Amino acid sequence: MLTRELISPSLPVLHLHDKVFNSLQMMNDCHVSHLAVDDDGKYVGLVNEESLMQAPDDTVEIRQMKESFPGFFVNENDHFLKALQLAVENRLSVIPVIDENKNLLGVVSYRELLKQASEFMNVKDPGGLIVLELENNSYSFSEISRLVETNDAQITQLNTYTNPQTGLMQVTIKINKT
Repeated sequence: MLTRELISPSLPVLHLHDKVFNSLQMMNDCHVSHLAVDDDGKYVGLVNEESLMQAPDDTVEIRQMKESFPGFFVNENDHFLKALQLAVENRLSVIPVIDENKNLLGVVSYRELLKQASEFMNVKDPGGLIVLELENNSYSFSEISRLVETNDAQITQLNTYTNPQTGLMQVTIKINKT
């Protein structure tokens, strides 16, 4: 799933001439703590609620705070997992989506990214979870697949993670049988 497919039509975009108090009201209404800012369709940056709260006066235009806008974004053809990673690493409630010309296409909400991750991992589908912990050099997808399939099951999802402290690989397998 590409990020352009997840753009929310209900989340507004701010403009440099918007006032701080209007921006804060939009964030409150949409239950987000960030909003994208554009200037004639071009992506300028991301404004956060905390920065707006520190404005000397809530009637000033947000253009006066432009230097504090972080430039986080994803490209329209990026996989949604890249947007999810960016949101988690930077504690963002929305992720701006731009095209190759830096035109702001819209934003994807963190909630939508979590929903897509849930669907991507088949969490709602019935089946069992198997978690293996093993040495990296002992991992063999074909061997795991053979063992699952000889027990009349199929792998519907497989994820790996190597624990940096122990060096052990954790393999989480979702199968179609409970």
